[in-house]
Amino acid sequence: MKLTFAIKGILRPPPHILSLQWRFLQYAVPLYQQNPPPPKEPLNFAHSSLDSGHSFSSHPSFYLLRVCKNINSLKKAHALLLVHGLTDDLLCITKLVSLYGSFGFVQYARKVFDQIPSPDFYSWKVMLRWYFLNDMYSEIVPFYRRMRVFVQGHDEVVFTFVLKAACELRDVVEGMKVHCQVVKTNTVDSFVVTGLLDMYSKCGEVQSARVVFDEMFDRNVVSWTSMIAAYVQNDCEEEGLVLFNRMREGFIAGNQVTVGSLLMACTKLGYLHQGKWVHGYVIKNGTEMEHFLATCLLDMYVKCGDIRDARTVFDDLSTAELVSWTAMIAGYTQRGQPDKALELFTNEKWAGLMPNSLTIASLLSACAQLSNTTMGKALHVQIIKLGLDDPAVSNALVYMYAKCHMTGDACDIFETITHTNVISWNSIISGYAQNGSAYEALGLFKRMRLASFLPDAVTLVCVLSSCASVGALELGSSLHALSLKYGTVSSSIYVGTALLNFYAKCGDAKSARGVFDEMREKNSVTWSAMIGGCGIQGDGTGSLALFRDMLKQNLEPNEVVFTTLLTACSHAGMVGEGRQLFDLMSKELNFVPSMKHYTCMVDLLARSGNLEEALEFINKMPVQPNVGVYGAFLHGYGLHSRFDLGEVALRRMLELHPDESCYYVLMSNLYASDGRWSQVKQVRELMKQRGLNKVPGHSLVQMDISNDPYDKVAAFA
Repeated sequence: MKLTFAIKGILRPPPHILSLQWRFLQYAVPLYQQNPPPPKEPLNFAHSSLDSGHSFSSHPSFYLLRVCKNINSLKKAHALLLVHGLTDDLLCITKLVSLYGSFGFVQYARKVFDQIPSPDFYSWKVMLRWYFLNDMYSEIVPFYRRMRVFVQGHDEVVFTFVLKAACELRDVVEGMKVHCQVVKTNTVDSFVVTGLLDMYSKCGEVQSARVVFDEMFDRNVVSWTSMIAAYVQNDCEEEGLVLFNRMREGFIAGNQVTVGSLLMACTKLGYLHQGKWVHGYVIKNGTEMEHFLATCLLDMYVKCGDIRDARTVFDDLSTAELVSWTAMIAGYTQRGQPDKALELFTNEKWAGLMPNSLTIASLLSACAQLSNTTMGKALHVQIIKLGLDDPAVSNALVYMYAKCHMTGDACDIFETITHTNVISWNSIISGYAQNGSAYEALGLFKRMRLASFLPDAVTLVCVLSSCASVGALELGSSLHALSLKYGTVSSSIYVGTALLNFYAKCGDAKSARGVFDEMREKNSVTWSAMIGGCGIQGDGTGSLALFRDMLKQNLEPNEVVFTTLLTACSHAGMVGEGRQLFDLMSKELNFVPSMKHYTCMVDLLARSGNLEEALEFINKMPVQPNVGVYGAFLHGYGLHSRFDLGEVALRRMLELHPDESCYYVLMSNLYASDGRWSQVKQVRELMKQRGLNKVPGHSLVQMDISNDPYDKVAAFA
C-alpha cells in the first residue's frame, strides 16, 4: 500500500484529532511524490517510531525534514515547526541543524543550535562537523571549549575536528590540550594519532611529532608519510630521508605523497643523485605519474641544475597543464636558458594554455636576460589584455624595462604601482645596476630609504655592486655597517660575497679578508671572490693558499675559480704555478678549458716575457683564438717591446674586429715604439676615415664631494 493512499484514505482527520498532523501530511505529500522513499521504508519508519517512544507528532515532522532537498523547502518546513511549537524535540531540531549545514548555511545552523535548551553530545558533534566541513576552523576551537563545559563525552571524530582546527590555526596550545585528553581517554585511533602528528609538525614542534610517531603501535603508510613530511616542512630534510630508509626496511611502500615529500627534501638539499634515485623508485614500483608528482620531479631537476632531465619529464607528460608548463619555463629562465623559455612559450603545441602571473613573470625575466624588448612589449600587451594586476608581474615588468635600458618605461610602470614594497624597489634598482647605470641605482636606493623601506639581502647585493662599479668606498662601508646591524652578512651568503667582492675591487684587501673570515657559510663564488681579491693586490701566494684551503673544505673548484687563480698567478708573475694549475684543470680534473682560461695562460706567459712560448701556445690551441687571446699577447709585447711578434698579432686582431678603435691605437703605439712614424700617421688617418675615436681610459678616485647629491646616499644607509 502506498503512503499517498494511506494519507488520502486511511488517515482522514476525524474531528477529535488536532489538525497539525494533517497539515504536515498535506505538505509532505507533494514532497514525497517528488522524492519517494524505498518501498518498505514507511512501514519500517512506523515501527521505529512506535518503538522509540517519541510522540506521534515528532515523526511526521522528522519525515518532512528528511524530504527537504533545498534551502527553500527547509525554510518552509522550519517555519511550520515553529508555528506549531514543535522545535522542542531534540531529534527534530538536531536534524534542522544538520540540514542547514548541509545546504551551506552554517550561520543559520548555529542559530538553530543556540535555541536548543540542553543539547546532547550528538548535537554538539553535528554542529562541529559542519564547521569542519566548511573550513571554519576559527569557530571550532571556542565552540569546543564551550562544549567541554556542558557535556563530558568525547570520541575520535571530535578529536579529529579540533586537531585539524589547531593545525590550521597553528594553535599548538589547544592542540596540546587535546593531546592530553587523547591520552586520558586512552584513544588509539589512527586518524587521531595522525592528526596529532600533523598538528605538531605544522606548528613547528617536530620533536613532539616524533614522540607521537614513536609511540604509535601500528604505523601505516599515512603515519610514515606524515612524519617524513613533518621533517621536510621543518627544514630537517636529512632526517626525513633517513626515516624513509627505515620505512623501506619495514617493507612499507610509499605513495605519491611520500615520494612528493622525498623529492621536496632532495630539492631543498640540492641532492641530484638522491633525487634521481627517488625517480627510479617511482618507476620501479609502478607509482602512477600524476601531474602533482611530475611537477615535483620537474622542480627537483630544475633546482638541482639538471634542466635536460627536467625537460624529459615534461615531455613524458600525457597531457600538458599550466603548473608543469610554467615550472618548465621558470626552470629555463632560472638556469640561464631564456631562449628556450621563450621557445617553449611560443610553441604551438601549448597554444591552448593560458599563462598566469608566474608564467608571465618568468617570461619577462627571460626577455630581460636576452634584452628582447620586442617580446617584452608583446607580453606587456598580453598583461593588459588578461588584466593581470599582480605585484609580481608589475615588478617583473619594471625589471625587464630597466635591464633593457628602457629606463623611462621602467620608471613609468614603477610609479603606477599603488603599493610598492621592497621587491618593487629591488626590481628597479637591480635593473639599473645590471645595465651599468650605477649612479641612478644609488639615487633610487636613496629614495627607497627616504620612503622608510628597509633594504633586504637583494637590495644590499645590488647597491654593493653599484658601489664597486663607481669605487664608492664610503657608501659601501656604510652598507657594511647596516648589514652588520641586521645580521645579513653572517646569515646571507650572497650579501657576504657581494661585500667581499666590493672591498676587493676597491683595493681594501684587509677588509675583504675580514668579511671572508666572518662568513659562516661559503660557496665557490665566495672563495673565487677572495682568491681574486688577493690576485688583484698581487698576492699570488695568498691566492694559492686560499685555493688549498678550499680543497680541504671538500669544495670542488669550478671554471670561475680557475680563471681567478690563473689571473692571480699572471699578476704575481708565478709562471710555474700557473702552468701546474692549467695542467691540473685540464688533465687531472678533466675540465675543458674555455677561451677565458686560454686567454689567462697567454697573458701569464706574455707578461713574464715568454712571448715565443705564448705564440706557440696560441698556435696549438684546439679552438680558434679570439681577439681576447691576441690582446693578452699584445699586452705582453707592450711590456717587452718585441715588434716582430706584435705586428702579426695586431693584424690578426684587425681582421677579426676591424671596427674596434682600441686595436688601431695598439698598432699605432706599436709603430711609435719602433720609431716608424709614417706608419703611425697612416693608422691614425685610417681611424679618421672609418670614424673611429680613441676611448679615453679612466680611474676611480674617492673625493670630498659634499655638494654632490649621490654622496648623501651614504647617510641613508
